[in-house]
Amino acid sequence: MTLIRQLSTPAAVVDARRMQRNIERMQSRMDAFGLRFRPHAKTAKCLPVVQAQIAAGARGITVSTLKEAEQFFEGGIADILYAVGMTPDKLPRALALCRRGCDLKIITDSVAMAREIGSFGKRHGAALEVWIEIDTDGHRSGIKPGDAVLLDAARALHDAGMRLGGVMTHAGSSYDCDSREALLAISEQERAGAVLAAQRLRDHGMACPGVSVGSTPTALSAARLEGVTEVRAGVYVFFDLVMHNVGVCTTDEIAMSVLTTVIGHQEEKGWAIVDAGWMAMSRDRGTQKQKHDFGYGQVCAEDGAVLDGYLMSGANQEHGIVSRAGEPDLGIAERFPIGTRLRILPNHACATAAQFPEYQVLPPEGGVQAWPRFYGW
Repeated sequence: MTLIRQLSTPAAVVDARRMQRNIERMQSRMDAFGLRFRPHAKTAKCLPVVQAQIAAGARGITVSTLKEAEQFFEGGIADILYAVGMTPDKLPRALALCRRGCDLKIITDSVAMAREIGSFGKRHGAALEVWIEIDTDGHRSGIKPGDAVLLDAARALHDAGMRLGGVMTHAGSSYDCDSREALLAISEQERAGAVLAAQRLRDHGMACPGVSVGSTPTALSAARLEGVTEVRAGVYVFFDLVMHNVGVCTTDEIAMSVLTTVIGHQEEKGWAIVDAGWMAMSRDRGTQKQKHDFGYGQVCAEDGAVLDGYLMSGANQEHGIVSRAGEPDLGIAERFPIGTRLRILPNHACATAAQFPEYQVLPPEGGVQAWPRFYGW
């Protein structure tokens, strides 16, 4: 049996017990609302993780790349929403998946692309299922719920014989919240905007069966979800320090960390140097604009216990700097001798996970299991 102390560092470590609790927490909330839950697989990009989500009750998945869709389909998962705007060059690949039996849903947020999808589908005798992306918070892409373009895009799909699966939205601005009141407000804004868009389509004689909303903060905060048919969320499976600052998890619920080893010191500066730099942690400094800046990550002992006040305060490509916030720890070499193993909680789990080809999973029964993750587009 491989043990954590035998792992080479840096390594992406997943606490399976915490991960399972996170999965069950989200699923039980969606079950209480009586809604379909379609987890976003882009965080873990790992088949065993998705299988655990489906075993808990998830129905279908969301992906961010067609490669994810292909690989999860090969792993036995057929109900897939590709939640990134479709482009003409990707349509043949999407159609190939559909013809292999994948229940693939694609999205668009423009009349031009709706027409392109329709033209492509007609040429190939395929009625593709298309969802229209709605912008409910001005954060990224999508059509405003009240915009006339929404009807034009839907008509373009309908007239070409495509299937309008529904409308979907993602309240990415929820990541900027840090109070219960703000989370409730953005959750309701997300819900109301998506429901309004769907109702406008129905009022104009177009079927709109699906209303899909979601982000980890809104999924865990919404007080009401009337009119919604499904919810999506991704980072909840691991959580991270950004989500901690948003207020939807504690550090004890963060399931992924980076195992690292102390390789040296700058004692006069109060620094311990570790072998996990930004190539291991990523350059994501998502907590920098929040009330609590964790630098490149929160330092923990090898067993996962948080070491209050110690952060990864700096990072080069393969070197990380561990120091104490505020007054420097001039005894840091004694506290963390060379060879000490530490674990760093990440700012953004998706970005940190992407630095590694596999997870070193700590199951409840002990030992370590290697779970591969997907790469590429």
